[in-house]
Amino acid sequence: MTALLAGPVATLHPWFPVSTCGEPCIGPRVSRRFVAVAEASIVAWRLCRLLTVVVWIVWAALTAGLGARARRRPARALRGRASRALLGALGIAVDIDDRRPDPAAAGLVVANHISFLDVLALAAVSPAHVVAKSDVVDIPVASSLAGRFGVITVDRHALRSLPATVGQVAGRLTGGDPVIVFPEGTTYCGRTGGTFRPAFFQAAIDAGVPVFPVGLCFRGVDGTTATAPSFIGADTPVDTLRRVLRARGLTLGVRVHPAEPPGADRRELARRCERVVSGDTARQESDITRSLI
Repeated sequence: MTALLAGPVATLHPWFPVSTCGEPCIGPRVSRRFVAVAEASIVAWRLCRLLTVVVWIVWAALTAGLGARARRRPARALRGRASRALLGALGIAVDIDDRRPDPAAAGLVVANHISFLDVLALAAVSPAHVVAKSDVVDIPVASSLAGRFGVITVDRHALRSLPATVGQVAGRLTGGDPVIVFPEGTTYCGRTGGTFRPAFFQAAIDAGVPVFPVGLCFRGVDGTTATAPSFIGADTPVDTLRRVLRARGLTLGVRVHPAEPPGADRRELARRCERVVSGDTARQESDITRSLI
């Protein structure tokens, strides 16, 4: 996420993921001083719902942690329920098209990356561990939640630590735990995307597990791609959250594709999964256009 690129560009390694998306993808920023009464009421209502859901999640997580038997499976179940509740509180409907023959099958889940809300969408379809950037997880509140939900951190600035992180992911996969990775390495507006980096696909090959490509797409009332939820350019999490709270009729499309066999070449596997996911936005918008005719 370009908003989090601190320090001079010269300190970044050649493979550092940088998004081509920025403020032009979102449009002009709206001044907070000019908010209609109806819009302010919607924002206030959603904030109240969001606070209620957060309190419930904290209580449920603490309750689940009281018993040793509840440390694993209830936490997984909580992720899905909590994710759906949070998205609903934000006014986002979730449209899931799960094409897996066995939705319970474990493996590496890879998806295009638009927003920090993507994690909630994927948690709704897979109770998986998530690979997240260390600079995001290091935020005080986020670090506490990350530890509770089994987040695996990756330092994008340090290539030396990448093999160890890939090995950690492979270990989770070998143990039967699904893991979510965003192989683009950064976020895009949703109308375009980036290249799938091959590094974490090696974890699926080493563990001998399938890869499940997932296409994510935020849509507006008219069915076209909505960029309000994206986290790009100079955005802070508050900027994105503010746009989402004001938006109406947002739908998050989640298309889970059948498993791709791991094969033996991580670059070929990454390209294969990228082709599957990159066609999703065009197909989803085409389906919506036909339905409106």
